Amino acid sequence: MSQQSDVLDYELIGDDLQAVVVTLDPGETVIAEAGAMMFMEQGIEMNTTLDPNKQGGGMLGKLFSGARRVLSGDTFFITTFANAASSRRSVAFSSHFPGKIRPVDLREWGGTIIAQKDGFLCAPRGTNVDVAFTKRIGAGFFGGEGFILQRISGDGVAVLHASGALWEKTLAPGEVLRVDTGCIVAMEQQVGYDIQMVPGIKTALFGGEGLFFATLTGPGRVMLQTMPFSRLADRIIAASPRAGGRRMQEGRGALGGALLGSVIGGVLGNDDG
Repeated sequence: MSQQSDVLDYELIGDDLQAVVVTLDPGETVIAEAGAMMFMEQGIEMNTTLDPNKQGGGMLGKLFSGARRVLSGDTFFITTFANAASSRRSVAFSSHFPGKIRPVDLREWGGTIIAQKDGFLCAPRGTNVDVAFTKRIGAGFFGGEGFILQRISGDGVAVLHASGALWEKTLAPGEVLRVDTGCIVAMEQQVGYDIQMVPGIKTALFGGEGLFFATLTGPGRVMLQTMPFSRLADRIIAASPRAGGRRMQEGRGALGGALLGSVIGGVLGNDDG
């Protein structure tokens, strides 16, 4: 069977603040998350549409598809970048936060992956980005990251972005992995996803890991991130002086800063000159 999606020629640049440079042949198109464009060469035409893959369905169907994309963390309209030149041209996309960009060949993941909300960065024309509801209502109310995930399907390469470093594991049939809900980046469609309460009242209240974690049940491949951006944002807010936190300078802890302040204060207080 011939491939339906355009072939994505790409190059990753950077380390922890990465971007992906996509090179398009004449007539090829890439779809991307809104606001992710870094640069585009002359000849690349940017456009917004409700139906990037020309699937039809009437205006009502297109509006419904746009609303579903909004629920999954994407935008109502899809942004497309087409090469209207007579030779190859490039367009680049970057992430909104520090982390890693990972191209995923959808054919190696069974044609469909379930990704975290806002995990999609770009993909070739022919890729469908839709909403995926979790199977159990418990996962919806207690999942931490929301019960609406992204379903990305096609036969090309989809580019995901995540926070921190990435780790992959292939689960055997029946194998269970318990995960912090914010650490999930993507998983194959057949992986079971549910939410479980942390056992024990004392552990749940004082363990520091929250009240719930996700359970992923194999078979299938999963991809995790080491530092969810929501966790990083919480730490920054907690350390902000405006939020009542303490300003922590490099090489200085809270105890060290207090001792240094006491020493300097004592010296100045005893200075007769």
